Amino acid sequence: MRKPVPTNKFFNSTASKDSEIEKLPRQPSQFSAGRWFGLGLGLAGVATISATAGALLAVSLSSTPLMQQRLSPEDAAVFSQQDLAKSHMRLPELTRPVNILFLGIKVLTSDLEEYPQNKDLGYHALVNSFKGLSDTMLLVRFDPKNQKLNLLSIPRDTRTYVEERGLTKINAANYYGGPAKSAKAVSELLGGIGIDRYIRVNVQGVEKLINALGGVKVHVPKDMKYQDDSQHLYINLKAGEQRLNGNQALQFMRFRYDNLGDIGRVQRQQLLIRAFVEQLVNVRTLSRLPKILSVVQSHIDTNLSVEELVALMNFATKIKRSNVQMLMVPGQFSDPEEYKASYWLPDLSTLDNMIYEHFDFGYYRSEVENLDSDYHYIRLAIQDSTDNEETVDKLVMSLNDTGYWNIKVAKPWSQPLEVTRIIAQKGNIQAAQAVQKSLGFGEVFVESTGYLTSDVTIRLGQDWLSIKDESKNSLNW
Repeated sequence: MRKPVPTNKFFNSTASKDSEIEKLPRQPSQFSAGRWFGLGLGLAGVATISATAGALLAVSLSSTPLMQQRLSPEDAAVFSQQDLAKSHMRLPELTRPVNILFLGIKVLTSDLEEYPQNKDLGYHALVNSFKGLSDTMLLVRFDPKNQKLNLLSIPRDTRTYVEERGLTKINAANYYGGPAKSAKAVSELLGGIGIDRYIRVNVQGVEKLINALGGVKVHVPKDMKYQDDSQHLYINLKAGEQRLNGNQALQFMRFRYDNLGDIGRVQRQQLLIRAFVEQLVNVRTLSRLPKILSVVQSHIDTNLSVEELVALMNFATKIKRSNVQMLMVPGQFSDPEEYKASYWLPDLSTLDNMIYEHFDFGYYRSEVENLDSDYHYIRLAIQDSTDNEETVDKLVMSLNDTGYWNIKVAKPWSQPLEVTRIIAQKGNIQAAQAVQKSLGFGEVFVESTGYLTSDVTIRLGQDWLSIKDESKNSLNW
């Protein structure tokens, strides 16, 4: 059992209510938001020319023109009051590790009282709004100290405490209380962790963002087809690697009509996020931010200042691929006979380990289970991408010879891989590295796209075939 959540320094601002009110920005027009952002980023390139430019830069970058919803003093105090970035006459940089809550929102006409069922329309249309259930929830840690970008996916059906609603699905928090209530619910789930800022984006914004960046290349693991006339939702994607435009990317992210339901959707979101980071987050994207923002700004709500937003992007452009780590709240599906609704029931013990190791949060250190240094007892899964059953059998034998016995051969992975991927499914990177050391090949990834109940998933690639043929004795054939 967890102890009561400790008082969080981010939830108790030392500033007076009057000073908090003074910090709250007035909501600017959409035009001025884009203009201020363009001015700030443009001046960043020439800020060293004169002190005057530097002063203008400070004024423009310290504003929050992308905040669509004015927060009350109480809600504003939920988030950190500390500065996250500094510019010093150049592109802003992060001054410390920060936790950003990202909420992807889908709002239909039927979700809002001001949009009663429209008989003339005949279906539930998407609305450019932020007052809805959060379809996607991510806690993202930007860590300049360790040069890591850690992401925790929180399934929308996760059962947890939501203020004034009790134990319910965590995606309801945004509907009933916006970003502040969502931040409180996430902090409650994660043992009191502090959340510095939030970003809310609705699905229309995601579509426009992907289009503005020219699409993203993704491997679609299987055919995806679904039709819902009541929402005008039409999903029709073929398996294989392809470049998805904004609408297709939404289809890829929203599809959840398989045996894993929303959890499979979370895994596909992580596949898309990794592709997005590897292909589209770069210096060129940073230079195009003003233009991109002008396209999507009406679909974004955030309490990040322009300076902080640029600092986050600046950090992300420099991060190594191997240092982008993606996790998911561990748990299991609820028993339909025990619960009236379908929930994702979090495994709090494993979750505490995850938060302690990857989010540098140690309130519960004394209660976190010690990780077993003997990793031979972990649950291994193998997903073959070589289309060679004999090779898989020999890999199982080799793993048995090195002491691994809890092995499951899962469904093959449809994307042919050159290099084997050893996936730390629940974030235990030490266990994945131990497997890598035993095998003598492969690349370690921290993400939750592997076999759901495994500790480590081996996604077998062509490098195994080469090693087997050239040096059979290296793995004790």
